[in-house]
Amino acid sequence: MTGRVATTAANELSGLVLSRTQRGVLWTHNDSGDAARVFALAADGRVRAELAVPGAKNVDWEDIAIGGAGGAGDTLYIGDIGDNLAQRAQIVVYAVSEPRLGDRRRSGVTAPARRISLRYADGARDAEALLVDPRSGALVIVTKSFGGEASVYSSRPPAASGTLRRVGRLSLGIGEAITAGSISADGRTVVLRSYGSAYVWRRRAREPLPAVLRRAPCIPSAQLSEGQGEALAVTRDGRALYTVSEGARSPIRRYAPRGL
Repeated sequence: MTGRVATTAANELSGLVLSRTQRGVLWTHNDSGDAARVFALAADGRVRAELAVPGAKNVDWEDIAIGGAGGAGDTLYIGDIGDNLAQRAQIVVYAVSEPRLGDRRRSGVTAPARRISLRYADGARDAEALLVDPRSGALVIVTKSFGGEASVYSSRPPAASGTLRRVGRLSLGIGEAITAGSISADGRTVVLRSYGSAYVWRRRAREPLPAVLRRAPCIPSAQLSEGQGEALAVTRDGRALYTVSEGARSPIRRYAPRGL
């Protein structure tokens, strides 16, 4: 355990990603019902920044990912992809240039969000895990299901509006609903989590993300000892994980599972 999230961040953190260029900065956001805003956290839980996201709306934000932006710096991708009743005709991912932080706590706004509108080719789905393919820049979403099988969907590259097509399936066992995902900055380690476990894949050089997830995980079930865990970030070298569970002043935990 490394620290507890300050109460100003809110009570229902639902996504987490580690900055690739700003040392020790974790980006996060709240679940549904909150304003459209993101938080920058330190590993000890201190809030480094609280920033509104103009041009965005929080219907059911569930995950946050980071990816390149054509040489112009990194982009945060905020996944408004939750759909408990599987009835949304369209979901949205908001793309925002990663804000730069100074030494002092920041408040204010991010750059205006770019709206990426998406729909599933085979009907609405509930999902909580958003990834960015390190090779193509396409958005990859893993659905949430307690029935033992999840579906993997991909957008057109790079991160474009349109139709999400199913590119794979995961069979992780009854009750293992996927609640978050993350990729290390070097692109070699891919992790998906359920409420209590983490599943790890090693990505081969230039291997498309859907191909990675069609293989069995190399670490099939690393246990995460926490409550309702819905956030996950992988360190730059892929050797450790940061997690946050729901609830007021939730602890930020750091895990280094054997074999990671």
